[in-house]
Amino acid sequence: MEVIRAKRAGACYGVQRALDMADEVIAGGSRAFTLGPLIHNPQVVADLAERGAAAVKDVEAIAWNGEGEAPSVVIRSHGVTPEVLSDVEERGFAVVDATCPHVSRAQHAAAELAAEGCRVLVVGEEGHPEVEGLTAWARQAGGKVDVVADPADIPEGLYDPIGVVAQTTQRRENLQAVVAALREAGLDPLVRDTICSATRQRQEAAAELAANVGAMVVIGGRNSSNTTRLAEVCALTCPRTFHIESADELDPAAFKGCARVGVTAGASTPENQIAAVEAFLKTL
Repeated sequence: MEVIRAKRAGACYGVQRALDMADEVIAGGSRAFTLGPLIHNPQVVADLAERGAAAVKDVEAIAWNGEGEAPSVVIRSHGVTPEVLSDVEERGFAVVDATCPHVSRAQHAAAELAAEGCRVLVVGEEGHPEVEGLTAWARQAGGKVDVVADPADIPEGLYDPIGVVAQTTQRRENLQAVVAALREAGLDPLVRDTICSATRQRQEAAAELAANVGAMVVIGGRNSSNTTRLAEVCALTCPRTFHIESADELDPAAFKGCARVGVTAGASTPENQIAAVEAFLKTL
């Protein structure tokens, strides 16, 4: 069986940057914590905790009496709300901001649209940490914000000015569908295309490969938005698509009669996890 990796797959710049920053803090020997999982990859998060950078739910979970060296708090790649960032700084912790630059750009875009008087629509997943951050930055700038997963979620009674931003890992087709629905309703939205180029490149490469293989394996955390989108994209043209977190989940029987299998991975998936899956598939 031939195993083919997508032209674009695996850890993106923002994720690798966050991991490098966390590694540097750990290597420095100071107490370290991440606010929530640094990236949406359970195996990587567990490894970070084992090496000295545990994920905590909130700032209150970090015990420190103010004496001695301040613990380092690594801001997750998905970013945080301005209120959380201020809280960390006010408590005197050493802040290591590993927010993905693309997410920071989206936060600024949401805040700018709100400051210009727009009602802001965030195209994304309700409850996702990045989306929570985007809405909070817009509200801090004085805007009213709505989260829409697709055109069906668009509130009734909207009127201009309307601003639109997207969760960085959204499918471009979804953003375009929302914008088209707004225009069909007679609105003239100000659109800030905040979808990450790495997300788009991975989706395009995955779609191209999925159309030419008998099965697709998509590697990444099940809590990873961009990996879930990849699996959805692949399944459109390759029904035999499997979303897994590690090679242990693969069932050899699922690939019976398959001459070619494609492999792709989400932006939170490091190279060693991809290589392990490819090595297993090549033994079949």
